[in-house]
Amino acid sequence: MPHGTEVTTGAEKELFGRRVARGLIGRVVKARGGGYDVLITGLGEVWYAADELAPRRGGQLEFARRREESWNALWPCRVLEATVGSRAWGLADERSDVDLRGAFALPLDFTLGLHRPPDSLVSADGSQTYWEVRKLVEQALRADPNTLELLFVPSVVALDDIGRWILEAREAFVSKLLFGSFGRYALSQLDKLRSAQRLAEHRDRVLDWLVAEPTTSLDQVAERLAKEGPDSRQGGSVQAAKLYLKQLYRSLADQGLIERADFASLVRYAIEGGRRPPDARALRPKNAYNLLRLIDLATGWLATGAPRFAATGEFRERLLSIKRGEVPLEDVLRAAEAMTPALEMARDGTALPELPDYQAADRLLHRVGLEVARRAVTQAPGPWGREAPMAPLAKNPDESEEDR
Repeated sequence: MPHGTEVTTGAEKELFGRRVARGLIGRVVKARGGGYDVLITGLGEVWYAADELAPRRGGQLEFARRREESWNALWPCRVLEATVGSRAWGLADERSDVDLRGAFALPLDFTLGLHRPPDSLVSADGSQTYWEVRKLVEQALRADPNTLELLFVPSVVALDDIGRWILEAREAFVSKLLFGSFGRYALSQLDKLRSAQRLAEHRDRVLDWLVAEPTTSLDQVAERLAKEGPDSRQGGSVQAAKLYLKQLYRSLADQGLIERADFASLVRYAIEGGRRPPDARALRPKNAYNLLRLIDLATGWLATGAPRFAATGEFRERLLSIKRGEVPLEDVLRAAEAMTPALEMARDGTALPELPDYQAADRLLHRVGLEVARRAVTQAPGPWGREAPMAPLAKNPDESEEDR
């Protein structure tokens, strides 16, 4: 099973002296010793033999295999590559991964026939992602932050003339849309973090109450949550509290932490000291630092017409503090709100165009398509000509896995 396959565990294990129940849900991290290391959220990596695991959803294993085959076949067709993430932002530490992002151009054979070609390649460990050129262009026209970062980060390298043409055309993708895709997006995500923390606080209270009073009913817990929970000052209703409780035990069931999605299972989970998700007080949304960085980047890009990805000075130290979990979420939210006026002022005064240059993007795609076709027809050296991989043949819809 390739990396990333979502599985259900079929055997009981032990990890650091703790019992790991069967029936949990995890993701394959690595094949090793005739089995697989599986990452289980909130617990860690556990090794299972191959016959102790089953793909969680039908078709998922086949999808994962196709993804791995696409990676192996199209890896030579990369045209752009850059180091992104915390290392590009000047915010890496000793634990930071090296994240690569890039683009690839499909060989001509992959654009013909019934076979639907992949529009992205993802490495086995998830640290490398490459988008097909058309997908990259479409994302860039929407001012997608990850795509524009790839195109403009100083470390970006063209691996082929096709990549060089993309970089030459990159200014066509820059417009006032940055305001929404960078700034407003970051603010909306910070609001979601606030909601997630509130829900976690609800969860911690409920589990503590059930440990102390395991005979209490669903209605009684809902009434108490409405009176004493985090939303009580805003007039929390019993109906809303009951809805949250149902969401809580359904979520725990989906994670494989309780056997059924019902209140009785939630009570047993609480009194038996089941593996808990992180306590709300321990929630330090480290990705919040990146959201503040996005607001700052959008403000500067709109104001000056040029991006600056690496954080510096006092702002950098503030981001690192957030990344280390040293800053309460409310302080991060207040900092984001304080940055909003400057973001809006930059939008109002920017010299950037209202919209990207769609005609330039169209010309770029035509140029790339014609070049790929030229190399295929002339059998030019390289992965689009003489050494081009062949696209897989289409399969009958009713063909069984054994027939394949």
